Amino acid sequence: MADLFDNPPEPQFGSGPDTSLRAAPLADRIRPRSLSDVIGQGKVLDREGPLGAMLAAGSLSSLILWGPPGVGKTTIARLLADETDLKFVQISAIFSGVPELRKVFEAAKLRRQQGGGTLLFVDEIHRFNKAQQDSFLPHMEDGTILLVGATTENPSFELNAALLSRAQVIVLDRLSLADLELLAQRAEKEFGRALPLTGAAREALLEMADGDGRAALNLIEQVMAWKTDTPLDPDALSARLMRRAAKYDKSGDEHYNLISALHKSVRGSDPDAALYWLARMLEGGEDPRYLARRITRMAIEDIGLADPAAQRHCLDAWALYERLGSPEGELALAQAVIYLALAPKSNAGYMAFSAAKREAKKTGSLMPPAHILNAPTKLMKEQGYGAGYAYDHEAEDAFSGQNYFPEGVKRPVFYTPVERGFERELKKRLDWFVTQRAKRGS
Repeated sequence: MADLFDNPPEPQFGSGPDTSLRAAPLADRIRPRSLSDVIGQGKVLDREGPLGAMLAAGSLSSLILWGPPGVGKTTIARLLADETDLKFVQISAIFSGVPELRKVFEAAKLRRQQGGGTLLFVDEIHRFNKAQQDSFLPHMEDGTILLVGATTENPSFELNAALLSRAQVIVLDRLSLADLELLAQRAEKEFGRALPLTGAAREALLEMADGDGRAALNLIEQVMAWKTDTPLDPDALSARLMRRAAKYDKSGDEHYNLISALHKSVRGSDPDAALYWLARMLEGGEDPRYLARRITRMAIEDIGLADPAAQRHCLDAWALYERLGSPEGELALAQAVIYLALAPKSNAGYMAFSAAKREAKKTGSLMPPAHILNAPTKLMKEQGYGAGYAYDHEAEDAFSGQNYFPEGVKRPVFYTPVERGFERELKKRLDWFVTQRAKRGS
C-alpha cells in the first residue's frame, strides 16, 4: 500500500511546474529524493538517531517502522534501499499470502546468488498471522532479505517475539503543525503560487490533516484547484471542505491508548482532561455503553469506599444513557466522569481483594475453623462442628472477636483504608475492631 511520498521516477521536489506530471498526485510530485529531505522524523534520521547511526556505520539491520498513517514509512524504506544499494521490493500484508511470499523469497535468493541484495518492505505487517510472520525468520537470518515492516499498531502486541528479536523497532512521530507547514511550502513551490487562504484558514487547513502528511497534501491539492480572487477565511474554508474524521480504531491501539488516558485522568483528579478524552472517544465513534462500563469500573477500582456514592452515580448515568441514547445520554456519562475525577480516591478495596485472592490461591484447600461450621447432623456435632461459636449479637458491642481464618493461618491484613473521604470513617471503625480483637484474646 502506498505511504507518504511513495516512489515515482521524476523530478525533485521544488523543481517547479511540470506539465508532464500534472496528472500525478501532489504527493508524487514533491516526494523526497534523499533521507535529508524527509520532514518530521529528524530524531531517527539525524546522524545521532538510530537510522542515521546505522547508515553512518554501514550496518543497516531489519526494522519495524511503527507510526501513524502519513508520516513517511514507505518513503523512508525506499530511501533506505537507495542508500544501501538494495533492490526495493514492496508487498502488503493485506493483499499477500503464502504463495506471494514464496515468490518474493525465491526472487531474493536468486538476486543474492547474483551478488545483489533485497530490502523487502512489508506494509501493514501486523496483519500477517503467526505462521506468515515466522516464514520471514530463516530468510532474515541467512541474509536473503533485509526486512523493513511498517505498522500503525503496537508491535509488542501484534508481532511475534521471534520476529521482534531480529528487528529493531523505530518509532515515527505524527507530523507537527510546523512540519505540515513545511509540506505546504513545498507544495506552493511546486504549484508556483501561494495557497488562496488567510493565515487563520491556512492553520485550520493544516489542523484538519491531524498530523497526517498525505492527508495534508490531499487537502492542499483540493484547495489549489479552487478558483478564487480573494483569500478564503476559516468559515469559507469550512463551507467548502469537510473536516476529516478523527483517527480512531475501535479495535486497535488508539482505542486502548484513549481509554487509558481517560482512566488515568480520572485517577489523577483532572476533570478537564478526563472530559477531553471522553469526548475524543465519543467523537471517534466509540460505543457509549463500553464507556459506561469502563467508567463504572473506575469508580470501583480508584474511588472505592472513599466515596461509595460514586458507584451508584455511574450506574445511574449508565441507566440514563440507556433511556436517552445519543447524544443526550452522553451528557450523563460526562457528568459521571466529572464526579469521579473530583471524588476522593482510594484503591484500598481493590488492593485488599487482590491480596486476598493471592492468599486464597496459597491456602485454598484449608477448611474454615470448626467453631464457625454449621452442625446439622449428629456426626458433625461429634466432630466438633459449631463447638465454641460465639454469637456476636449476644457479645458486648455485638463483637465477639473470634477468629474466622483457617486454623494454622497467621492472620493477614488485606484492607488498609486511606485517610480520605468516607474511608476515614471506615478506618476509625476498623481500628476499633482491631483494638477490641486484641483485648478479647482472639
